[in-house]
Formats: sequence, structure tokens, C-alpha cells
Amino acid sequence: MSSKLRNTLILSVIGIVLILAITAVALKGKIPLNDAGTTGNTAGNLNNNGYFCEYDGRVYFANAYDNYSVYSMNPDETDIRKLHSGASSFLNAGGEYLYYVTAGNKDTGGDNSFRGAYGIYRSKLNGKGATGMDRCHVAAMQLCGSYLYYDKIDTKTSISLEKIRIDKEDKQTVNPAALINPHCYVNGVIYYCGTSEDHYLYALNTASDTASVVWEGNLWNPVYADGYIYYMDVGNNYRLCRYSLYDDAAQVLTEERVDLFNVYGSYIYYQTNSESSPALKRMYVDGTSQETVMQGTYQNINITSQYVYFNAYGAPTPVYRTSTTGPVSVTTFDAGMQAVLTETD
Repeated sequence: MSSKLRNTLILSVIGIVLILAITAVALKGKIPLNDAGTTGNTAGNLNNNGYFCEYDGRVYFANAYDNYSVYSMNPDETDIRKLHSGASSFLNAGGEYLYYVTAGNKDTGGDNSFRGAYGIYRSKLNGKGATGMDRCHVAAMQLCGSYLYYDKIDTKTSISLEKIRIDKEDKQTVNPAALINPHCYVNGVIYYCGTSEDHYLYALNTASDTASVVWEGNLWNPVYADGYIYYMDVGNNYRLCRYSLYDDAAQVLTEERVDLFNVYGSYIYYQTNSESSPALKRMYVDGTSQETVMQGTYQNINITSQYVYFNAYGAPTPVYRTSTTGPVSVTTFDAGMQAVLTETD
């Protein structure tokens, strides 16, 4: 082999190695996109501030015992680890990443402004590599495939629906002047209720970001489960109902006035509004077997495969929990409190 040919081969090999190295570096920093059907959290959890999110064998949660800092644990509340500090909500998980909203610290200057880190963040599932996605105040957020859809609040308290791809590219305003709750995402469609001229059920096609009317009902906080939209009936004292997308028929589940609810598997957990005897209750999704979980007024009903978590209205702690599908037996979320004590030891 001539020296000229040998030098040419050496240069060719070096060139290939350099190309492969550059490609590897580029791919290492690239955020893999999700399937279109990827959903970051259940609509029921997100409608209750998204403090708990179960994904791929782990539960990610905003720990009320630690100013809602982000932790993770097994569904049975073992192996608790702290991931991030700072008050967080609207937790979403999908693919290789965790997404959450941080509120920052409210300033006491009287202008309702916030100081410090706030906005939408993305991190690896182990909490490392936290990256700011959009520095803004957020009223709602859902991971819809490879995009985060969120209601952005500006300084004048107006709300717009925005979206940003999970690699922090392709940021767009979907609707500049409407409150569109993106939490109820199903196979490329966001179901939401109107908030201005009507309370109809709408469907937003995320492939084109175009909306259409599904049903001229009078509803609030739609949650999809197994072909039904569960909702609060605005025109009838906010009773809990469900609407069949297949049969175009509505069914009343309870005549009681409901403040909030969550759906998981065969159960609905809901807070009744009553001057004399408010209570957190549960029933089957068809409205049968209604029973009281705990007397009083509660909020932030978040559900995982093993537990339902909630707290008293106006009192972040203690956090209570009961079995999701087993007999009602309310205890406090002691593991969450103990994790904080362990962190400070």
C-alpha cells in the first residue's frame, strides 16, 4: 500500500470518528419526543392541583410537610426521596422526564408579585438536570404527547392557553384570550368546558389546535374515564353527573352539591357542599354504593393506585389518606412527614 493511500485511509477513519463523536454528543443532549398518546397525569389529580402523579412504578408528589417540595416514592410509600425544593404543583411525568410548576415566593409588597424561581420546569425522573421551560405563572398544565399545554397568567390577570414542546422548542399561543383547562387529555384530544358564553363540552384537536362542540351541556371540570365524561352540573346545583360519548346521554350520579371530585378505576371520590354535614365521600362510577370517607370539608383529592390523599380545607397538613379501592380507613400520611424529619437530621 502506498503512503499516499495509507494517509488517505487514515484521514478517512479520523473523519468518520469525528462525525460519530459529534453525532453522539448531539444525540446525548437531544430530548426524545413522546408518543402522541402520552398523558402526564390524570385529569382528576390535576383538577386538584396535581400534587400526586404516578408513573412507571413511582409516585411523584409535592410534599405538604415540606412546603410542597417535590419528592418521589414507591406506591406503598417506601423509598421516599427528595427531588426538588420549593412549592410545586401540576406534576406531570412521561418518557424520561418530570414536569412541574413552581410558584416561587410571594412578595409582601402589595402588588401580588412573586420573587425567586417560578414557572414551568423539566427534570429527569431522578430530579437531576432541572431546566426552566417558561418563566410565567400557571393556572393549569398537562403533558399532551410531546407538548406541555398550560394556562398562562400574565401580570394583568388575563389568561391564555400556551403550548411548548418538551425540548423547549416550538412555543406557541394556542388561544390568546380564553380559559381552556387542558387537564382532560385523551388520545390527541383535550376535552374542556366553555367558560364565557356557555359551559358546553368542547374538544380541542391537538394536531391542529382547532376546537369543536361535542355536547351542549352545562358542565364544569370534565374528567374522561372509559368512554364517559364525568362533570359537575352547573345548572343543577353542581351535582355530579356523567355523559356517555358513545350514547350521547347524561346520567345523574348524586343530587348532592359537589365542590370537587376525582375518578380512579371503579371509584369516584367527591367533596359534598353542605352547611350542616359536609363530607368527603366515595361511590362507584355508576353512582351506586355511596359512603362517607370522612366528615368535614376537604380539598386536593389526589389518587394513586394504592392511596387517596387529601387535606382539610385551609389546612395543608396533616395530609390524610385512605385505601383507593379497599375498605375506608383514614389515617395520616406519616411517611411524608417522616421523610422531612429525616432530611433535616
